[in-house]
Amino acid sequence: MTTATTASPTSTAPTPGQVWTRARGILAVLLILVVAGITFAVVRSGTNHGQLDPRSTAPKGSRAVAELLKARGVSITVATTLDEVTAATGPDTTLLVAGPNLLTRSQQLRLDEAASASAGRTLLIAPGPGATPRLAPGTHAESHQPVSALAPSCELPAARLAGTADMGGTRYTTQDPSAVTCYPAAGLPSLVVLPTGDGGDTVILGSPGLLHNERLDKQGNASLALQLLGSRPHLVWYLPSLTDPSATTDNDSTGDGTEAPSEDGARDGASDESSFLDLIPAGWLWGTLQLALAAVLAAVWRARRLGPLVPERLPVAIRASEAAEGRSLLYRKANARDRAADALRAATRTRIARLAGVPARDAHTPDVVLAAVSARITTPDHDLSNLLFGTAPSNDAALVLLTDQLDALEREVRTS
Repeated sequence: MTTATTASPTSTAPTPGQVWTRARGILAVLLILVVAGITFAVVRSGTNHGQLDPRSTAPKGSRAVAELLKARGVSITVATTLDEVTAATGPDTTLLVAGPNLLTRSQQLRLDEAASASAGRTLLIAPGPGATPRLAPGTHAESHQPVSALAPSCELPAARLAGTADMGGTRYTTQDPSAVTCYPAAGLPSLVVLPTGDGGDTVILGSPGLLHNERLDKQGNASLALQLLGSRPHLVWYLPSLTDPSATTDNDSTGDGTEAPSEDGARDGASDESSFLDLIPAGWLWGTLQLALAAVLAAVWRARRLGPLVPERLPVAIRASEAAEGRSLLYRKANARDRAADALRAATRTRIARLAGVPARDAHTPDVVLAAVSARITTPDHDLSNLLFGTAPSNDAALVLLTDQLDALEREVRTS
């Protein structure tokens, strides 16, 4: 068998222009997502930074009301752990809980126990359905209403003196006959005062709006805030933190070692755990659903029609060389060297089987074809098994070399 000549190598790697053309769409989408994410983060951080923090001068911060309280002689202590809160509460202390919904069940039960024993005032900012029954037994959170200027409509001296205030938000119902309810919206109050005995009480605010710097000078917000927070000489401002050790400690038991029951007597700790989907805003869920629907519609629109191929007469005659070249270009574009090599080997085996006297049914049987071809060639120093039934070439140059070797083998069998 003569040595096969290798065709001049031709570079098949994509050019920088082709790479840019293929990748620019994906890069543009990624760039848009990055810019949108950064913009959204900047906008959100500008409006929500330092929310309800007495040290923050941001629009949602509470530095203004803290300074007014200090001017009236009220000392303010910022606490970020439950241990700091329980150590600082007392009959001369007002405890403001800025994020009761961020507390775990065990933290809420422990906080309620400490607040009830302190005989002071506890102010809860917008507790939700899970936190309200634990921090204010006998009270339940209802639907949410927009914050607006509401009249007090109650006999609470602080509310009557403040008059109209920006209230609303979460509304509440209570079964305590001694409770004072103010600022009703759609028939339900957004401010509830519950006596706890020994001169203490628990105040529930449906919205933190009146404590924000940007709203303090509106309506009677400042008056109501100062009266609710300044009734005691000391104010403990509790900002729950995710780094609080008590958040990971199982404190769901009472002092006698039994688990503390919920309001209805059931151990509902596990049932109140929020799933990942519960933490996603409803707007994002609807947006994701719409995007998924749009993707399905686009796939249906762009998908190929199902069904068998329908042969049709071509309007013009196409030469075999053009068809072969077009097919080879498709293989090259898809990097389908394995399919191209299989097609070349199968066609070579079919032709040399006929030349070697092998029946057509055995043209692709290795034992029969290799024995017949080995008997026809004069230089059996080539690996015919690898040549006719080998693996796919590793690169385009190896594919070109395989083509040349198959042509040389066929010529030798034909002339033998």
